Amino acid sequence: MLEAGTLAPDFTLPDQDGNPVTLSDLRGGTVVLYFYPKADTPGCTTQACGIRDRHADYDSAGANVVGVSPDPVEAIKKFHGGQGLNFTLLADEDHAVCETYGTWVEKNRYGRTYMGAQRATFIIDPEGVIAHVIPSASPKTHDDEVLGFLAAPAT
Repeated sequence: MLEAGTLAPDFTLPDQDGNPVTLSDLRGGTVVLYFYPKADTPGCTTQACGIRDRHADYDSAGANVVGVSPDPVEAIKKFHGGQGLNFTLLADEDHAVCETYGTWVEKNRYGRTYMGAQRATFIIDPEGVIAHVIPSASPKTHDDEVLGFLAAPAT
């Protein structure tokens, strides 16, 4: 997994409407880039709705939130619209960006081993450098942790 102090690797992925979004185009402001396993699952819905509900706090902190999952555009479009999300979701269907950021990992659930996206968050500064990493983000505490970091004085 990428670490703080690393230049965030650039990428272009389709958003929930199929429009290309390039990470470097977001430079000049803070980006909260979060990876989540699968749209419309309980944990991912909790996390996304938390971000939606605290959108004003993210705006006040000057942060642009972008979610990435290995779902196809159709799935994230349904998730985005169904939950009334007010931030961008990106489809990493071939999981290339997940792999680049180190969030494509082996998982084990109910005795079954498979590859999937790990829930992780990268806070990227206006120059495109990763300022903070949450390697195993909890859907319930994600917003408090991210907003706490954004509110902390720079060291």
